Amino acid sequence: MGEGRGVGYDPVKLAEGLKGVVCRGLERKYYRFRGGRWYGGIATADCVGCNLRCVFCWGWQVRDNPAKAGFWCTPDEVAGKLAGIARRRGYTQVRISGNEPTLCREHLLAVLDRLEGSGLAFILETNGILIGHDPSYARDLSKYDFVHVRVSLKGASPEEFARLTGARPEAFELQLKALENLLDYGVSAHPAVMLSFSEPSSVERLKERLGEIDPKLVEEFEEEYVFLYPHVVKQLKKAGVWPRVAYSPDSIPQELI
Repeated sequence: MGEGRGVGYDPVKLAEGLKGVVCRGLERKYYRFRGGRWYGGIATADCVGCNLRCVFCWGWQVRDNPAKAGFWCTPDEVAGKLAGIARRRGYTQVRISGNEPTLCREHLLAVLDRLEGSGLAFILETNGILIGHDPSYARDLSKYDFVHVRVSLKGASPEEFARLTGARPEAFELQLKALENLLDYGVSAHPAVMLSFSEPSSVERLKERLGEIDPKLVEEFEEEYVFLYPHVVKQLKKAGVWPRVAYSPDSIPQELI
């Protein structure tokens, strides 16, 4: 299942180790730049390296080979490529996705510096672990009013989180803490929750917890489900885990795009 699975690893420590592989000063490793239909049209930079080992990850082949995957990019190159794709395709939104964008903090903030004033909205897709661990990360993001943070919760409970990621169950709390830290600093954010493996009762309990942080997190609760790409199916079978709800790539409901 790749490094870290099944041993109750600490994703904060795993992130520290990965930084030496995928971060180099202000540079970061990426493996692809693309346009796409998500969010109604968005330019995407797919980065290398993640501090979680989700069994349903569509980017696991890059995730598990960070030293060999991708190529180095400066903040100027990333911002330029994203803005160029958006301009050519008529998009108003850009994002860093693929693996975990928050691993290389200085790089991410430098990319945002270069996108400021471009008129483009930036969607930060993150597991939230590092933002939950260090509130100053949320403080730094609050400087950019064009940033919206989509915190992807891996399951609806600590137990589901551990089963899906192989990480310590208590690390689930850092995902919720990320949302709290972001809202405390006035950063636009919402939860996107992987529900393919969740019991309805755990979803309701999660919504109660989110409501205690801020009722708007329940109103903006985004449902996320597994998409059965062939390489994802391979990993699920290898892990002996199968989703209660999932969709094939050619039949994804419009509301999930």
